Amino acid sequence: MEVQFFDIEGLALLQSKKFEDERGYFFESFNQKQFNAAIGKEILFVQDNVSISKKNVIRGIHLQLPPSAQGKLVRVIRGKALDVAVDIRKNSPTYGKHVSIELSEENGRFFWIPEGFAHGFCALEENTIFTYKCTNFYDPKAEIGIRFDDPDLGIIWPTNQPIVNKKDCDNLLFHNFASPF
Repeated sequence: MEVQFFDIEGLALLQSKKFEDERGYFFESFNQKQFNAAIGKEILFVQDNVSISKKNVIRGIHLQLPPSAQGKLVRVIRGKALDVAVDIRKNSPTYGKHVSIELSEENGRFFWIPEGFAHGFCALEENTIFTYKCTNFYDPKAEIGIRFDDPDLGIIWPTNQPIVNKKDCDNLLFHNFASPF
């Protein structure tokens, strides 16, 4: 497993070895032992989620508040998406900064987003299937969000016609967000 770390501490991009031949391809989609070794700590996943999105759908930017905070290992199994993680750890030197990564069926990459980050993505193709392995169970009372188009975050979404639900449009602006992390 190949691992790439970022200037924003905690985030990691992972790549499993893909074996291709005339039949197609095979790769190990998850190996707990290899993942923990790559990240450098013991992580336990308790819930898997799947979303299917039309092209130009933006989901996010979401997080769950402690004690229900979640780390997420995300990937795209069909289509393509721009995935975004925003550092919301108030004592972090990269507070309010973000990393954007393209995830696709073709590149087969996984993006590790630990607790202390808000997360969102934009589907770049029709019927993009996005999967999440989560370290905590979903708790609707702990769910909160930050506006996807917040100018303070400066995220460049790759669409001029975003499809966003009302709930995400009503999320907080970053300067009104009081981080518990």
